[in-house]
Amino acid sequence: MTRVYWLRHGPTHQTVFTGWRDVPADLSDTALIARTAALLPHEAPVVSSDLIRARATADALCGPRQRLPDMAALREIHFGDWDGLPFPEVEARNPGIARAYWDTPGDIAPPGGESWNQTSARVEVAVQRLIAAHPGRPLIIVAHLGVILTQIARTTGHNASRAIALHIAPLSLTEIGVHATGRTLIRANHLA
Repeated sequence: MTRVYWLRHGPTHQTVFTGWRDVPADLSDTALIARTAALLPHEAPVVSSDLIRARATADALCGPRQRLPDMAALREIHFGDWDGLPFPEVEARNPGIARAYWDTPGDIAPPGGESWNQTSARVEVAVQRLIAAHPGRPLIIVAHLGVILTQIARTTGHNASRAIALHIAPLSLTEIGVHATGRTLIRANHLA
């Protein structure tokens, strides 16, 4: 079994759609970062999305662990034209799509962006490549809310609308065991 330690990046304090826009994380809670780093296996390599909020969080948590190259495939959901906009503005621009995107996620995509299913498939390919490249080793992956939710959904069998409703706090740990016959959710949204 491969244990994958998913960490959501530090808080961004954004109140708008934040997907592929490169906004920094607030990493001022050094005590929480140190407690979180202490929970992680020392032999596990660390990889992150290539967006600055995930990269900086991974660097803060890494310590003496091996740091793997950042991966664009681990980016947040691509919100396309909605990125940087508050929900009321998105709803005014695209009323049908905006509500359906959250109520019945799956194949619905924002204009210029990607759907839940596209995000889930992109992330799954990256995870499988990482597991294949590091057989039998635990992995630490620093990523984003939507990315982590896709993995919880794959593990638990939750549909996309149920997964989207879950809360994953910044700097929280979600641990998933990946084995030949399936996956096990060990813990989710754990704060050190």
